[in-house]
Amino acid sequence: MNELNWTVALPEIVLLVAVCVVAIVDLFVDDPRRRPTFWLAQASLALVAWLHLQALNAGDSALAMQGLMVSDPMGHLLALAATLAVMLTIAYAQPYIASREMLKGEFFTLAMFSLLGISVMVSANNFLVIYLGLEVMSLSLYALVALRRDDAQATEAAMKYFVLGALASGFLLYGLSMMYGATGSLQHAEVFDAIQSGRINQEVLVFGLVFVVAGLAFKFGAVPFHMWVPDVYHGAPTAVTLLIAGAPKLAAFGMTLRLLHESLNGLAADWQQMLIVLAVASLVVGNFVAIAQGNFKRMLAYSTIAQVGFVLLGLTPTVVGGNTLSAANGYSSALFYLVTYVLTTLGTFGMVMLLARQGHECDRIADLAGLSRRSPWLAGVMTVFMFSLAGIPPTVGFYAKLAVLQALVTTGSTGYIVLAVVAVLLSLIGAYYYLRVVKVMYFDEPTDPTPVTWVPQGAGALLALNGAAVLALGLLPGGLMALCRDAIVKALAG
Repeated sequence: MNELNWTVALPEIVLLVAVCVVAIVDLFVDDPRRRPTFWLAQASLALVAWLHLQALNAGDSALAMQGLMVSDPMGHLLALAATLAVMLTIAYAQPYIASREMLKGEFFTLAMFSLLGISVMVSANNFLVIYLGLEVMSLSLYALVALRRDDAQATEAAMKYFVLGALASGFLLYGLSMMYGATGSLQHAEVFDAIQSGRINQEVLVFGLVFVVAGLAFKFGAVPFHMWVPDVYHGAPTAVTLLIAGAPKLAAFGMTLRLLHESLNGLAADWQQMLIVLAVASLVVGNFVAIAQGNFKRMLAYSTIAQVGFVLLGLTPTVVGGNTLSAANGYSSALFYLVTYVLTTLGTFGMVMLLARQGHECDRIADLAGLSRRSPWLAGVMTVFMFSLAGIPPTVGFYAKLAVLQALVTTGSTGYIVLAVVAVLLSLIGAYYYLRVVKVMYFDEPTDPTPVTWVPQGAGALLALNGAAVLALGLLPGGLMALCRDAIVKALAG
């Protein structure tokens, strides 16, 4: 590995330059719909996605910037998925923010800055670089939540997000500082070697680990660090909620794997137990509380907490005695689950935005009443998304849940088999509130019988493609699963 090879950080460098160009070009745009800014941002993101795709196809691993960053298939797969998620978010968001006087250059530049932070996080090979990427992403999202400055609800959500986010970042930084104090290094490989040597005080390491896991759990939105999720999802403009619900989850996964596997795998017996508790608590709280929600965005927020529980379950099988089989099965199933969940949730929130119109938000479940009569194809697409989130075949959500459960059962451990049974039972409870949305769309009387005619053709076609992708990946999941497994296997081997 050539540590002076800066070209492996080319996607991040191109993205940073593109953000600056978009910000400057937007100063001279007088089109109220910001079309030049929109297309320039999308073209820039398409170039970044292509660079990540090329690096992913190459399949090589290399260090850059004096070993501070690592270029490997897992990092490029996560960054590629995050880039595509941001592109889709901006495409869905444009009609929505244009009708609410939020279509400004700041939306595009802050969204791209948050992607830059995500890209840095998933390719970091150093504690400080991870924290730097985390702050770039988080500060951009805090500002975006408050983008609608005349809205008291959005401002309140931004304050809650900022205060709780700063607290969680402090937890993570304190835990990382304790790891540095115990091991004398910030590099993942050196920390791993120091822990494996067995000459470090175990109590100091475990104490620091608790703070690290707490910080990671907040970024995932796992119980009991979930307090911000429903308030921010509900209070933020739906376009920003969509951004928060998508790409940052991929960053949290990458950061978790970099820290817990690459640096702290010697403490796996400790963080494994913590993740199991977080996963089960998230499944219980997320599924039961979602049942009581009348607001659609809050229901999706609590369902996100439950979905995160499944992802964390996939991260619990670890490398034992040099055997990476259980870890490869678990991590790759969790990665597949998360990528497909992000795809589904993008479509779900995209639908919420497209059904909204000037002076009316579609943020209550009751607002979907009778949608099948007002727009049969929109109701059909939403049904696909709800089935996928509930884990009903033939959608991709079913295969994603099945993959995680298989990863748990194939460990052969009684404890993991019990966890799989608990996860299935809680998923059955979760299916209720997703199917309730389908029932409202098809069997309830519409409060507004007006046909849905205001959805732009381009956005509607994108939504249809999103729904088709959820179905296609459910029927043919092998390609994406193989890609996820290959990326994870190479990360474990490195």
